[in-house]
Amino acid sequence: MNDLKGKKVAMIIASKNFRDEEYLQPKDVLSKAGAEIVTVSSTLDQCTGILGAKVKPDVLISEMKASEYDAVIFVGGHGSSEYWDSAVAHKIVKDTVSHKKILAAICIAPSTLANAGVIQGKNATAFPSVSSHMESKGAKYTGKPVEQDGKIITGYGPEAALEFGEAVKRLLMMNRH
Repeated sequence: MNDLKGKKVAMIIASKNFRDEEYLQPKDVLSKAGAEIVTVSSTLDQCTGILGAKVKPDVLISEMKASEYDAVIFVGGHGSSEYWDSAVAHKIVKDTVSHKKILAAICIAPSTLANAGVIQGKNATAFPSVSSHMESKGAKYTGKPVEQDGKIITGYGPEAALEFGEAVKRLLMMNRH
């Protein structure tokens, strides 16, 4: 199926200890639907997932322009905390929202969205260890496997990776031109 042909998706992974399933499963769903996947990280060196997946990023996060993508996904795993307080990551988050693109994050990565100030008053989910942080930043934490509020999609963790990918796919399909 090429339902997403012409759509470009940035998947931002940590330089180390990203969660393999949270990258691989949504990537598979989106690429099988015809989307172009661009892997972004803080390094162009090979990145290693918690479970051993090896990924070579295409673009440095510092050189990424949110306006060039239809969706931006922050992949979880404990390594994703490298973006929680990153001014570069926060700019991407804010630019994605201001350009009315799809913004998604899973596991503990929604904390980056919270710190960037884009989820106040919005329904969101994340791994339970960051739920109080999310609420302290104004999110309405639901604890659901996947939550969508407008063009922001959040996922609970690796168990929800496939459903998370499907949610991004559905929203991309609704935004076809």
